Amino acid sequence: MQKLLLAFVFLFGGGLLAQEQFVIYFDSGKFETSPKETQKLQQWMQTHKEVKILAIQGYTDEDGSSGYNDTLSRKRVDFVYQQVKGKIATRDDYKAYSFGENFSQSQKKAENRRATILYIQPKDFTRENEILGIKPAEPEKPAEPEVIEEEAMHFPENASLEEKIQLARVGTLIRLRDINFYQNTFAVMPTSKNAVDELVNVLYKNPKLHIEIQGHICCVSKDYKNLSLERARQIKRILVSEGIESERITVKGFGVSKPKFPIPEKSEAEAAQNRRVEILITQK
Repeated sequence: MQKLLLAFVFLFGGGLLAQEQFVIYFDSGKFETSPKETQKLQQWMQTHKEVKILAIQGYTDEDGSSGYNDTLSRKRVDFVYQQVKGKIATRDDYKAYSFGENFSQSQKKAENRRATILYIQPKDFTRENEILGIKPAEPEKPAEPEVIEEEAMHFPENASLEEKIQLARVGTLIRLRDINFYQNTFAVMPTSKNAVDELVNVLYKNPKLHIEIQGHICCVSKDYKNLSLERARQIKRILVSEGIESERITVKGFGVSKPKFPIPEKSEAEAAQNRRVEILITQK
């Protein structure tokens, strides 16, 4: 909210973009307008029925204490607002600003005893937030599901991928068995066909299922070629080519950041565990 207030002050103080203003003056020590200024305000309201008020600013001269002037400037804002309320449209988060004597004053005291209505014309309504320097709020990102490792689910021994999916919850991480790639490439080996076909069938049978394909590699200190991500992308390409909707599948490459065994691995069995493709259930 403070950032918004600062934006208002900056814009209104500098008269930027398409914001316009109308000024009403007060007699010394008064927070109600004289008959002449009242008539001036009424005439403005008659000729500006279609505008939208963004804010009202109140000012005073330097006579009196700062506390007195702060109160007087607020009363001037309140008086003007009551005059326009219900007659001229105002922004939902309408702002009232009381500056008292704390502004760059004119040498003519009468010019300092005023209230300023800041408004925009109908032609600028669609640009209202732009004029105020307000950026659209970014949509909140959905919370990441808590990841549940496959081992923690205690699936039945030799359970099929279909059975694991049925038992799993959102956030469950499942390894895709027997998906292999040619060394140092993202080309899928022919021996992976059955495992890929099984994943395709599971996605067909569960149309609400959304997954994240996660790639991991082994045996090196860093994924210099981003191979883990390219392997995940390649699996997605195959799924999409089989008719699975692209929006149901996201991909991620973790390189060697999440090994099952420390690198360098002590055996090919450890390397095979690190070199893997997993799916994270993101929606079910």
